[in-house]
Amino acid sequence: MKTSDFYYDLPEELIAQTPIEPRDSSRLLHLDRNSGEIIHRHFYSILDYLRKGDLLVVNNSRVIPARLYGKRVDTNADVELLLLEQNENNRWETLVKPGKRAKVGNVISFGDGLLKGEIVEVKEDGNRIIEFSCEENIFVALDKIGQMPLPPYITHKLADKERYQTVYSKDLGSAAAPTAGLHFTKELMQKVKDMGVDIAEVTLHVGLGTFRPVKVDDVNNHKMHSEHYFMSKDAADKINFTKKNGGRVICVGTTSCRTIESVATFHGEIKECSGYTDIFIYPGYEFKVMDGLITNFHLPESTLIMLVSALCGFEHTMNAYKIAVDEKYRFFSFGDAMMIE
Repeated sequence: MKTSDFYYDLPEELIAQTPIEPRDSSRLLHLDRNSGEIIHRHFYSILDYLRKGDLLVVNNSRVIPARLYGKRVDTNADVELLLLEQNENNRWETLVKPGKRAKVGNVISFGDGLLKGEIVEVKEDGNRIIEFSCEENIFVALDKIGQMPLPPYITHKLADKERYQTVYSKDLGSAAAPTAGLHFTKELMQKVKDMGVDIAEVTLHVGLGTFRPVKVDDVNNHKMHSEHYFMSKDAADKINFTKKNGGRVICVGTTSCRTIESVATFHGEIKECSGYTDIFIYPGYEFKVMDGLITNFHLPESTLIMLVSALCGFEHTMNAYKIAVDEKYRFFSFGDAMMIE
């Protein structure tokens, strides 16, 4: 299967630049993965497609305000930094711009000295390992001076940082939001619970690899980025209980899907565990746990649209995207949603 098979033409004006208010008023395209039938609704209508005994699996990872603007201490030159992953304590893997001049030993000051970082290693891929120092907890400092690392296709500045967080986000660690969850309000989550649908929280810290294009022609040759996940005993128990009792496991977002499918693949069962996953789900993959998916509309030729195609078939997926374009749905992180069951 070729990467180009997953291309679709998207007018630039359909790329959502700002979140819609309220969160659950976004549009919802419901797709029957067996018949391909499509129904147009709004996200608050999600309740019509859930039933007692179902389980929603959500990713509770919280986005770090990971974009920093600072100056080199020796030259006063401007530096832009993006935190990718915390290695240990105050040592992080980062993306630095401009990169060519960022050498080992360079010290960068952020927030008028509130936070300082020294480049201690340059990796083969060009990323820099930086050791930070500050008087307070680094996450407190980031909350003061960091900016949300919005995807490159969003050019508008975000007025409220919390609009790039889900209402159930808890565990800091993501470089990008698990965006399918952005449609839920606290009130809608409560309505879900009230109708007898349980909610399980897993954690997968979303990396910037989410936005990297597939650069190989043959899908089989693509190498996924690795991301850290955690499955709690509580979440594992809820998933196992739901499957045993004939309920459906419906993932909110591709990250939740990749978490539970990774656990099932690596361990042969759903149980408490943690680790790193680079699982790549594309047509031909047989789902071991997930029965349905709530997701956003993804970039052409991305691994995410390939995952959707694995669930409901290539033709149904590409037809749904064509209809979404024709119906002027809003696309990508701040855009509208699909429910596939």
